[in-house]
Amino acid sequence: MLFPTLLTLTLAALASAFPARRAPAQVVTKCTVPNTAALTFDDGPYVYLYDVSKALVAAGAKGTFFFNGNNYGCIYDADQAKRVKYAVDKGHQIASHTWSHAHLANLTWDELHHEFWLVEQAFQKIAGVTPAFMRPPFGEYNDLVREVAGVRGQTVAIWDFDSGDSIGKTAAQSNQLYDDIAQAHPSTILALNHDVYQQTAQVVVPHAIATLQKAGYKLVTLAECVGAAPYQGAIGTPALRDVRVPFLFSFVRLI
Repeated sequence: MLFPTLLTLTLAALASAFPARRAPAQVVTKCTVPNTAALTFDDGPYVYLYDVSKALVAAGAKGTFFFNGNNYGCIYDADQAKRVKYAVDKGHQIASHTWSHAHLANLTWDELHHEFWLVEQAFQKIAGVTPAFMRPPFGEYNDLVREVAGVRGQTVAIWDFDSGDSIGKTAAQSNQLYDDIAQAHPSTILALNHDVYQQTAQVVVPHAIATLQKAGYKLVTLAECVGAAPYQGAIGTPALRDVRVPFLFSFVRLI
């Protein structure tokens, strides 16, 4: 009886160690709940997150922050970790922008899992959440990226409006883009911004909030604007936080 018992325990351990293969992740490019607008912010956490959050909260709005693990500083640094927790505590949604802001379409299966897993682990340790959404850096993804995101239970999120802050638009130009889309008045707006830029946080965001609310949009998180849960499971208790980058865990691709 000992051998069958050991075999059963071994198979159970393997099943828990390697996630079951899932369908490729859904790709979201727009909101689906009418009259909603989701202001999303890439590349943080960074110091200007506080300005963005205060403007949103003062207007009764929420935003979505796609955080990197190590872009504008390591997410485990005290100040960075504080910003992650702050965003969650203020009712905003946080989501994955991968660990290193790499070109995901150039990565292997193992490398992709590494990029996803490190951010998941950081979110769990810092804020007690597991992301249900991810945004590929540069908006670049392929079938393999979708496959890995699907295995990890995350929806791929793109956008249908770009404020242009990451490609050199001035604050005045970004504001004009918001004016134009508000006047065009599509049913929903899924907006790309970057909270790592001072002009975005302190000039564009207040203008965007006022303009979109005046046009009748409800400013919500990405999850709310597509009618989905923001995280995989409930918000839990943060764990002991790392002070250095975790080691690489190798994933085996299942056939």
